[in-house]
Amino acid sequence: MYRFAALLAVLTAAAHGADLQGIWNSASGTPMERPAALKGKEFFTPQEALDWQKRMEAQSKQDSKTGGVGTYNDAFWEIGTKPEKTLRTSVVIDPSDGRIPALTSAAAAEQARRNERSRHPQRAQDYGLQEQCLMFPTIAPPMIPYNYNSNYQIVQTKDQIAIHVEMLHDTRVIPLDGRKHLPPDVRLWMGDSIGRWDGDTLVVDTTNFTDKTTFHGSDRNLHVVERFRRLDEDTILYQFDVDDPTAFTKPWKGELTMTAAPGPIFEYACHEGNYALPNLMRGAK
Repeated sequence: MYRFAALLAVLTAAAHGADLQGIWNSASGTPMERPAALKGKEFFTPQEALDWQKRMEAQSKQDSKTGGVGTYNDAFWEIGTKPEKTLRTSVVIDPSDGRIPALTSAAAAEQARRNERSRHPQRAQDYGLQEQCLMFPTIAPPMIPYNYNSNYQIVQTKDQIAIHVEMLHDTRVIPLDGRKHLPPDVRLWMGDSIGRWDGDTLVVDTTNFTDKTTFHGSDRNLHVVERFRRLDEDTILYQFDVDDPTAFTKPWKGELTMTAAPGPIFEYACHEGNYALPNLMRGAK
């Protein structure tokens, strides 16, 4: 009975677009921005990708040994070392230099104020959502790999796509029924996502963020368009467009691949007993 139900779910999903269901991992050795040493080089050759992977593996082992007192060891880190299957040298693909565009003067000033509050907090709310264990960059779009827990479980029907995130065990539920975005006065940490199928590509449009959800300096006017497409049986190509005219001097785009993972996804507890945040405050003072 269980196998029949699972097969029916897959067939139903396939009838309304590509089958994206499964557990996927986005850990990557490809840097977010193209390093200066790779300036002007958009793609690795296969041999260069292997050399880069060896370099990242050695660096990962060294970082885990020198992370400081009380840091995680190799059993907990999940820092990707293998370059993207596309062989790109950076997650950022537009602008062509592989670098995130500069912030506007207003956004740069606000980012500096946030950093100062986080360094010298007077209350718990002065920390960002990540320090408060309320939101991580792996959750809200764009979904970027983190140092660990970069796993996602996708479940789909003809009316909805659910993306369950290992980090903080949160879930994005994306309707596919053609509805419009929420009114502009309704703001959500993960934004308001609506989806549609464009052939075999899932397109997800997200707006209505808050000013607490900051992605490389973004603000409440962030607009993200994501695209999910199966490259092969074991790979999803994940692309995203970022547009925030009050935060970035121009729009930009990124791309990475997600690889099929065996699972399962485990529950993640960030602030056990919520003692970490008071200790952060004590340390800051």
